[in-house]
Parts: sequence; structure tokens; C-alpha cells
Amino acid sequence: MIAVYIILGVLVLWLALSYNGLVGKRNEADKAFASIDTMAKKRYDLIPNLVATVQQYMQHERQTLTDITEMRARATSGNLSDEEKIELDSKISKAVSGIMVAVENYPDLKASNNFMQLQGSLNEVEEQLSAARRFYNAAVTDYNNAVQMVPSNIIASMFNFKLKKLFEISEKERQNVDVKSLFKS
Repeated sequence: MIAVYIILGVLVLWLALSYNGLVGKRNEADKAFASIDTMAKKRYDLIPNLVATVQQYMQHERQTLTDITEMRARATSGNLSDEEKIELDSKISKAVSGIMVAVENYPDLKASNNFMQLQGSLNEVEEQLSAARRFYNAAVTDYNNAVQMVPSNIIASMFNFKLKKLFEISEKERQNVDVKSLFKS
């Protein structure tokens, strides 16, 4: 009879430790995603300054500036799912880097102190965002492994733990850059 109690006690202890481990990993992934949100917010706060600084110079890129402003408004609205935030973040990153490339055509803008400070701030935020994405992907991978691997997958299925999506770039962004075409413009 004592052996049954010991086995039952070990089983309950294992169940509790496994459950708590899964909760901890899920919370770590959520915290990592919140770090991405924090860095994205810093970028969203810089976007109006970017638009205001380059607007007077970049008449040809007006649509891109409008698109960035609209995406920023959508991102800061607060009613997006994690997947929508990831997708929108990718679009904003692409648009902001497009503006930075277009700046090469405006020597007066490149020489502006305000623009140089803003560009430095944006570069710093982009680096922090990149680090936050790497941390998030590491936390999600750790969590997803626990959800899928034996024996913790038993507890995960019992308590409805779901896989989380990694932060990935789009298929288009994975393609090789045609450097030759960049020199033609």
C-alpha cells in the first residue's frame, strides 16, 4: 500500500512540475513577444519624426510615407492579434528601409543633422528589434519543444497548451537580392 502512495505521489509531483515548466516557458515566450512590442512602440514613436523630416524632400515617395503613417496608426490601435502584429511589423520594416534607401537620392536630406540623428535612432531601434525577435524565437522554440516532446507533451495536451508561431520573414524577403539591378537606378 505504501508503494502505491509513493508512486501516486511521484506521479502528482511530476504532473505539477511538468505543468509549471510549461507555464513558465509559455510566459517566457509571452514576455519575449512583449519585448518586441516595446521595441516596435519605440519605432512607431519615431515614425512621425521620420515622415516630418523627409516629407519636404521626398515628393516622389509621398505614397510610401502615407503607407508608413497608415501602418503605424494600425499598429498602435491595439486590437491586433500576435500574427497580425508580426505581419505588420515586417511590412513597416520593409517600408522604413525603403525610405532609408531612397534617401540616397537626396543629398540635402542626408546632410541634415535632424535626419542623421533620426537615422541613428532608427538604426538603434531596428537592432534592438532584431535582438528581441531572436530572443522571442529562442523562447518560442523552447516552449514548442516542451509542448511536442515526450513526456511534457502529455501534460501539454491534457491542459491544452498550443504551439506558438515563430517570428519569420516572408518568402519574398528570403529571395536573393539582385545587386546588379540596384546599381542600374
